[in-house]
Formats: sequence, structure tokens, C-alpha cells
Amino acid sequence: MAAQETSPAEPLLPGKDEQWSPQDDDKEAQLLPARISGTSFWRSCLNLSNVISGTPQCPIDVYSSCVCFRHLRLYNALIFLLLGIGMLSVSYALSQGGWLSLALFALVGAICYYTGKLIDRCMRADESVSSYPDIGQLAFGPHGRRAIGVIMYIELYLVAVSFLILEGDNLDKLFPGATFDVGGCRVQGKQLFVLVAAAVILPTTWLKDLSVLAYVSAVGLVASAALTASLAWAAIAAEHGFHATKASTVLNVRGLPTSLSLYFVCFSGHGVFPTVYSSMKKKKDFPKVLLISSVLCSLNYALTAILGYLLYGDDVQSQVTLNLPTGKMYTKVAILTTLINPLAKYALVIQPIAEAIEAKLPVAERGLTRVLISTAVLASTVVVASTVPFFGYLMSFTGSSLNVIVAVLFPCLSYLKIYMPRSGVHRFEVVAIIGILVIGVCVAVVGTYTSVHQIIGTF
Repeated sequence: MAAQETSPAEPLLPGKDEQWSPQDDDKEAQLLPARISGTSFWRSCLNLSNVISGTPQCPIDVYSSCVCFRHLRLYNALIFLLLGIGMLSVSYALSQGGWLSLALFALVGAICYYTGKLIDRCMRADESVSSYPDIGQLAFGPHGRRAIGVIMYIELYLVAVSFLILEGDNLDKLFPGATFDVGGCRVQGKQLFVLVAAAVILPTTWLKDLSVLAYVSAVGLVASAALTASLAWAAIAAEHGFHATKASTVLNVRGLPTSLSLYFVCFSGHGVFPTVYSSMKKKKDFPKVLLISSVLCSLNYALTAILGYLLYGDDVQSQVTLNLPTGKMYTKVAILTTLINPLAKYALVIQPIAEAIEAKLPVAERGLTRVLISTAVLASTVVVASTVPFFGYLMSFTGSSLNVIVAVLFPCLSYLKIYMPRSGVHRFEVVAIIGILVIGVCVAVVGTYTSVHQIIGTF
């Protein structure tokens, strides 16, 4: 195999001297089924549940050995995007919107389920389509492929930032009051632990083979279960209990943009749906798999949201782990399981970004260049995480500005662009899709404005 095929390639966007051609995707389409096809119905349900909740679902050998799958490599990072993040913030989302916002949570879940079905139909429109950028290519040409690629790179970067914020907040919860003096400067609290987490993560970003980290990240379902169990434990504990008076907000209209944005974070696995679809033995069962997975994840999210809000009411923080009482065993279990995964998967998330930058540089020594670029990307995320320390605002911005595009706007527009010329869309369906697009645009505009205003207000 040629050297350029075996070296790490830029996942979505062509390199400086490389142009995308349809033959590239033809090669990938021919190789992909031999690697990941043949997944059973129930295994596909587990895979898709993992994707929706942000847990890895692809075999490790796809990530570590199939480096020729330029587009699949990014999705092996995107699979890890929101592990635990949606679970951590869903109680806060409920507190912002009030009890009636649970109806909007159900609406968001239904919309994302429907747009997932649209992705299924787009996949069936052309057998050569095997990835999310392929759908963009089919619907809008090379510009569609590049646009969705840029959006996903930005999403990866912001999630990397959120990992550091998460680490800083939760370590500060475990070790309150920690300080460190260096050169006459004192670093303390969250900022100190952001730096500590970055120092621990840094060597992992230099690794060329990240398959070991992928194994560690696979404990995502355990982390989600541990968080829900810890909240239940806290409710049962003698010194705690449900406080209905604290959780008395029925509807908070001003908080709805934040709630909706965070609810979309919970259902933002659409970028990986084509991978799950391609891996199935019976692709016609994808809608059933999607339905079962969406219902299971929705129930898990709803249970966590209700438990967290009943326990802490309007005082619930953007990461519900920060509300758990200090020193309790269930608090330590919840926080430690929450902390392990960001440490393991940070390198998986930023690798596509580093490779994209590296592919643009005309350098011969790739090893040193990779180390320098990865270090620079990590340093930049440390600066952003220290500057914008509030987890909820960043997640709200990500949900409204990026997740809505990937999970709602892009699937709807792609479906209409592919099938409208073929007269394959019923008039009622067109009306429904237009309604979903209007909702998506409103959430994107209002949610992004609100989250940006909140972030600016922290300075």
C-alpha cells in the first residue's frame, strides 16, 4: 500500500496537495462492509444507544487499523463526543425550563428520532454513501462535504474544552481549597485542576496508536449508570430526600432557550448514524433500532433529570455531580467515573483536528510536527477552558449552534435536496419537515444568542 494511504490522513477535508474524488469514497465503500458489517439487531440497538448517549460503538480495529477510512476516523472521535455530558447537564436543563419543559424534551427526542430516519433514507438513496460527509456530498456536492466537516471540527474542539472544564470543576469538588504557588503567582480552584488535567492528558495526545485509550473510554455506559445510581442513592440517604418546594418551577419561559439547547445535546449522535447503518446485517431494521435506542436513552435522561431536579431544585448546578455532598462514597463513585472518560478520550477527540492542521503543513518530519500541533491544540483549549469556566453555558452554545445543525437542519435539508427532484416526498411530509426546520432555526438563533450573552456576562 502506498505511503500516503497508510499514514494518518485528514478525516474530512482534503490536504494541501490532495483533492477529493468520488473514487476515494468508492474504495472506502468497498472496504467498509468487510470490516464492520454483520451486526445483529440487538447489538445494533446497543451500538446506537451508545452513540445517542455518547458512548463508543465501533470495533477498535476500525479505529486503529483502518486508517484509510478518512471519514470514519472522525466519527470514531465523534462517537465519544458527549459521553456523560448530556447526563450531567440534563437536570440543570430541567431546572432552567421548569417541569413543563419535559414536554419539550419529548419533542426534541421525537424530532431527532425523525431526522435519524431521514438519514436512513438518505443512506438508501445511494449505496456508495457510507458516512455523514457522503450525505453532504450527495445532496450539495463538495461544498456540502466541506461544510459539515468544518462544523464537526468546531464541535470536537468545543467538546475538548468542555472536558477540561468538567475535570476542573469535579476535581475541585473532590479536593476543595487546593492552591499552588509558582513564581510569585498563585493558581487555585478550578483553574489549578484544569492545568493538572491538561498535564495528565498531554502525553496521551502524543500517542500515534490511540486504541488503548478507546478501550478505556468504553466504560461510558458504566459512567452513565453510576451517575443515575448515585442520584438515587443520594435520595434514599437519611440526610437527603426530595425537596418538592425547591423544585416548584412549572414553566420558566426565559430559561427555555437554555433548556432546549441542552436537550439537543442529549440527542446529538447523528454524525455516527451512517456508521451504525453500514454495520448492520439487515439495514431495513435501522428505524426499529433507532426507535428502541432513542426510547431507552430518553428514559435514562428523563430519570436522571427528574431525580436531580427533585433533589436539588433550582439550586441544581450545570453538572449535577457538583451538588452531591462532599465526602460521601456515592459522590466519589459518581465523580471518579465521570472523570475517567474525559482523561481517556481527550486525545481521541483532538486527533482529527491535529491531523487536519498537520495535513496542511508542508513538513517532512511528521512525528515532531504531530507532537507540537497536539500540544498547541491542548494549550489553546486550556486557555479557553480557563477563560469560559461555566460548563452549562458552553454546552448550551454547543447544543444550539452546532448540534441543532448536525441533528436537525442538515438531515432535513439533505433529504429534501435528494428526494424533491425525484418527486419522492409527500406534501404532508414537506410541511412537517418545514415545521421542524423552523423550530431548528429558532432554537439555533435564540439559543446561540442566549448562550453567547450568558458567556459574555461571566467576564
